[in-house]
Amino acid sequence: MRRPAHRRPRKDRNGATLVELAVVLPVFTIFLAGLMEINHAYMVSATLKAATQQAARLGVAEGVSTSQVEAKLLEVIGAAIDPQHVVVYIKDGSVFDNPGMDPTGVDYGALNNIDLTNASPRQLFIVRAEVDYSAVALLPPFFVKGTNESGESTSVSLSGQSVMRHE
Repeated sequence: MRRPAHRRPRKDRNGATLVELAVVLPVFTIFLAGLMEINHAYMVSATLKAATQQAARLGVAEGVSTSQVEAKLLEVIGAAIDPQHVVVYIKDGSVFDNPGMDPTGVDYGALNNIDLTNASPRQLFIVRAEVDYSAVALLPPFFVKGTNESGESTSVSLSGQSVMRHE
């Protein structure tokens, strides 16, 4: 009696599993590495946002100096990111008081610095932290490149900011 075709032993498939593994494993590994890298970038971004919010909340109170706000920001960031790679801005945010102002065109480095100990009540201030993606990447960021207006390759920057009013 003959066996049905679906129950015959597969003698002609020697090595097929190894070939399938050789094809699928590199693709799956790259997918997992990319997934980890994207999640790490989101974690860094969330850390920057949370740190700027905590530092700005501290800066709202009267009698707190700009250096204390910066120290708080770097303390919170230090748990996840090397603080020496972070650029911190604590600036006068009165530019945001103008109605119809486009926040995408703001050059935060060009804004006026603010001394929070001398800030007037209800004055807006900005706490912003930026870090170059290549400084915090898990893998070399060969696949994450930005371009400037002239089409040249630049690095991507992650940032977080908080805008609050001084009391």
